[in-house]
Amino acid sequence: MIQFMSDYCEGAHPNIIRRLEVTNFEQFDGYGEDRICREAQELILAACGRKPGEDLEVHFVVGGTQANKLVIKSALRPYEGVICCTTGHLNGHEAGAIEDTGHKLLTYVSPDGKVKPEMIDDCAKRSLLAWDRDHLVLPGLVYVSNSTELGTVYTRAELLALREACDKYGLLLFLDGARLGCAMASEVCDYDFRFLADVCDAYYIGGTKNGALIGEAIVLRNDIFKPGFKNLTKQTIGKLAKGWLLGIQFSELFQNDLYMENARHANAMSKKMRDGMAAMGVRFLVDGPTNMQYPILPNDVLDKLGKDYGFSLNGVEGETESCIRVVCSWATPEASVDAFLKSLEALL
Repeated sequence: MIQFMSDYCEGAHPNIIRRLEVTNFEQFDGYGEDRICREAQELILAACGRKPGEDLEVHFVVGGTQANKLVIKSALRPYEGVICCTTGHLNGHEAGAIEDTGHKLLTYVSPDGKVKPEMIDDCAKRSLLAWDRDHLVLPGLVYVSNSTELGTVYTRAELLALREACDKYGLLLFLDGARLGCAMASEVCDYDFRFLADVCDAYYIGGTKNGALIGEAIVLRNDIFKPGFKNLTKQTIGKLAKGWLLGIQFSELFQNDLYMENARHANAMSKKMRDGMAAMGVRFLVDGPTNMQYPILPNDVLDKLGKDYGFSLNGVEGETESCIRVVCSWATPEASVDAFLKSLEALL
């Protein structure tokens, strides 16, 4: 079985495995208070155009759901909710983790998976500006993911427009960067880590889906998130005792452009898959410039294809077709893409 189910089907980049082996018998302070975590934090701060002690804080957690839950819980009052798309990861794939904190998700349908300024305007008029606002859940934060769960990417102009809308209503802007590397490596992206640090109140840099064994790096700019953030991380079981294991992931990823190199490879394999399917006349749910593609294929073809290749079902398209998700990773061999395309062509 060749897997295109997700971008964490493999382990970790060899550089990370080597670093784990080399440091295995070294002793470190626990809970992220060690020299390797500080080294990794300084590398991320430098990518964001900052020095230690300036306006940014960097915190490491094991996974994306922890990152989302921590950031949102740290800033919102109990009666405040989160504006997001129905396809947003925290709405569809986190088992109610945000609702578990007491915060309602204020969802909007978006064909391309992106939050739009008009959604923020609509939500504000329905609650913040409503005559009975004292009886409603009030929006406190706007959640976006980049790339989105459909593999689309926000442009610089789109993010600035969201920033303006958030400022208009006093809302926080939080970016889920589980697949940030692939977003930034796409031909659509026209910004860098420094821009995100300036525009977002908080965002995180995904490692798990871009070559790390485990780990996400949360970047906090707005002071509202910072007081007690480490305490909250501990309380929500997000603090790893052997914290240097997380530091190693990002210390390696942020040296010698490895983070972006991994993402460029994933995107390149995905583009080859997209171009190959398009040449066969395959239709797509969206135009995906990152490492995820959503082709629409006949059900009988998918039944046969699924015997040799792993992919996920996104939804039914009419009576005879379905949309699937195929994902390439930092480690996807080109030969696997070639084999998939050859098999699909034979079935079509």
